[in-house]
Amino acid sequence: MKPWLVEQWCFAPTADPEFVWRMEDVLEVYRRPYDPAQPVVCLDETSRQMLGEVRPPTASAPGRPARRDPEYARGGVANLFLATEPLRGWRAVLVSDQRTRLDFAACVKELVDTHYPAAERIVLVMDQLNTHSPASLYAAFPAAEAKRLVDRLEVHHTPKHGSWLNIAEIELSALERQCLRQRLPDRDAMEREATAWADRRNAAATAVDWQFTTADARIKLKRLYPAFEA
Repeated sequence: MKPWLVEQWCFAPTADPEFVWRMEDVLEVYRRPYDPAQPVVCLDETSRQMLGEVRPPTASAPGRPARRDPEYARGGVANLFLATEPLRGWRAVLVSDQRTRLDFAACVKELVDTHYPAAERIVLVMDQLNTHSPASLYAAFPAAEAKRLVDRLEVHHTPKHGSWLNIAEIELSALERQCLRQRLPDRDAMEREATAWADRRNAAATAVDWQFTTADARIKLKRLYPAFEA
C-alpha cells in the first residue's frame, strides 16, 4: 500500500478512537515477521454475476478482428472468498453460491484443515461483515468442532470504513482485472478460471509489499486521532 493512496481511501470521520484502535492493531499485525507456525492471512469476499454467450464468439482472422455478440445470458451470481498470505506470496479462491454464515464457516474450515493443517494458529485479518465472526462457526458446526476451529484462529478486524487496510482487497482487485472481466457462464467456469489465476500468481510467488505503518498513520491520518492538550 502506497502511503499517498491512504488519505483518499479513508472515509472515517474525524477523531474516531474505534477506527484508530482497529487500524493500529492491523498495522502492527502486518509488522510481524514471516512465521509458518502463525501465518498472517487476509480474507475478503466479493460477488460476481455469471454471464454466458448467446452466440459463439468468432476468433480473429487476417483482416478481421475477433467478434463477440453484445447480448449475453445471465447465469446468476457467485460469491468468491479470497484468502492471501502476503509474506509468502500465496492466495486461494473459494467460490460459493451464497455469502451466508455457513459459506464463511466452510471457507474458514478449508483454510484451517486444507491449507494450514500444520499451523499452530492462523492470524486472520478481515473486515467487520456480520458473517465474518467466530459465531458463524457455531452456526455451521457442532460446538466441539466449532471450538476446535476457533482455537486455531487469532482474529483481527479492520475498522469500519477501513477496508483498504485488508491486503486481500489488493488481491481482489488483481483478480478482477486479470480474471473476472471475461464472461464466465457458471460456477464451474468461475472456479476453474479463479483457481488457474491463483495458481499462476502462486507459482510466481507474487507478494504484496505493504509499507504503511503506525508511524505513517499518526502523521497522514492525524485527523482521526483524538486531540489532547500538552
